Amino acid sequence: MEKLQGVIFDLDGVIVSTDDCHYRAWKKMADEEGIEFDREINERLRGVSRMDSLEIILEKATKAYSDAEKQEMATRKNNYYVELIGALTPADILPGAMDVLNWLKEHGIKVAIGSSSRNTPIILRQIGLDGFFDAVADGNQITRSKPDPEVFLLAAKLLGLDPAVCMVVEDADAGVEAALAGGMRVLGVGSAMNNESATYRAETLEKADIASIAG
Repeated sequence: MEKLQGVIFDLDGVIVSTDDCHYRAWKKMADEEGIEFDREINERLRGVSRMDSLEIILEKATKAYSDAEKQEMATRKNNYYVELIGALTPADILPGAMDVLNWLKEHGIKVAIGSSSRNTPIILRQIGLDGFFDAVADGNQITRSKPDPEVFLLAAKLLGLDPAVCMVVEDADAGVEAALAGGMRVLGVGSAMNNESATYRAETLEKADIASIAG
């Protein structure tokens, strides 16, 4: 493998956990519509775009919804979600994340965010990392969500690096698939720790041997 020059981090579940905010927002919207929704269904939404997540939720719906109604439901969920993430602070950064980020910067390795979330700028601002990363690629700049590699390829491009010298850190299987499809190595953490396709695996960033991985 070529020497690692850039690391692209998924945001939710890697740098900060907003899983519960997503769940509570989707749950509120689903309850209002009388649609069955629970934690098990929520697991299927990991790393999936907002509209694709809605389609998964609507599998349990007892009526058909128009495109306009779907858009309204997705917007309503997002409004609930934005209200919830407004309470995030730097204390919500996941254990080990800042240690890894600072180590990479100290060793001249570029860092970027590669997230499908359109709320990435809000979250980064809330947790005090606005302007910290060398590049940010998010749902506001892409048209295809993971497992399509578009967001990671864009992040590499913004870093000015070839995908072959980049590594993605992901907690979702869709993200692992996207990283590999983009020609990048990938560190699977959290739920993705059990993904055998991941180049490297660790339970959390706190337990990842980043020095060894970076070579």
